[in-house]
Amino acid sequence: MTQPFIVAGIGELLWDVFPEGKRLGGAPVNFCYHCDQLGATGYPVSAVGADPLGTEIRAVLQGNGIVDRYIAEVGHPTGTVQVMLKNAQPTYEICEGVAWDHISVSGQVGALAQQIDAVGFGSLAQRSFASRSAIHAFLERMKPNAFKIFDVNLRQTFFSREIIESSLEQCNILKLSDEELPVLAELFGIRGAITEQLQTLRTKFGLTLVAYTRGPGGSLLVSADETDDHPGRPVEAINTVGAGDSFAATLCMGLLNGKPLAEINDHANRVAAFVCTCDGATPILPRELVLGATSEATCD
Repeated sequence: MTQPFIVAGIGELLWDVFPEGKRLGGAPVNFCYHCDQLGATGYPVSAVGADPLGTEIRAVLQGNGIVDRYIAEVGHPTGTVQVMLKNAQPTYEICEGVAWDHISVSGQVGALAQQIDAVGFGSLAQRSFASRSAIHAFLERMKPNAFKIFDVNLRQTFFSREIIESSLEQCNILKLSDEELPVLAELFGIRGAITEQLQTLRTKFGLTLVAYTRGPGGSLLVSADETDDHPGRPVEAINTVGAGDSFAATLCMGLLNGKPLAEINDHANRVAAFVCTCDGATPILPRELVLGATSEATCD
């Protein structure tokens, strides 16, 4: 029997605190959760505090079948983010000086890096020197042919040209949104039509693929040989938190399984659209989405 792909998500792990209550959050764990649903073994790599919120995070992870072996316990409080929704779109108030600002690459985390087939990481957890160093050390220990997916995820002012540029130099897959491309274009002095800007980023940093998402307007996947433009699957969104993470996870699994770009793009759009119809970043995907079937799915 073929062994499942091993995928990690390294970075922030926290509670998203909505007016009606808190939910497990952080792009890396959302990414792992959806990769796990789509057939991989997903491991979040992060840190929580030695406090009730940290204990509760572990319980929720274990309840969802996610292994917490690579989540350290540190002497800083578990992270929280205040989230407000307006027309299903989130705004964030992110606490500083929290546990995921203190990620380290211990012996077992370093060993994991050498085994995995893909990793998802972003810019937010790199706001601290400690976590940024750990993330790059993790990336450097990975197999040369593994996918390193940089999902930019710009939040507040927690990014810089140095963070973005060093991440682009380490990754081989870039995912960014229509709100993030203008920021990167300004940072690196890139001009031209959108497809030209994406190709410039791809060639400048030697990337295998660039994925550009436009919310309900779909997405572009750009490689050296092919561009696939998907028009999107508009839905009545309830909560868009985590939709991009589910897109990244579906993209990751499609690439690992050697699927054509058009098939990957369609599947990723359908998964992300489904997540938008659910009140939470990590809903259980219906069987047809797990299998990549083309029928419509709705969140109950």
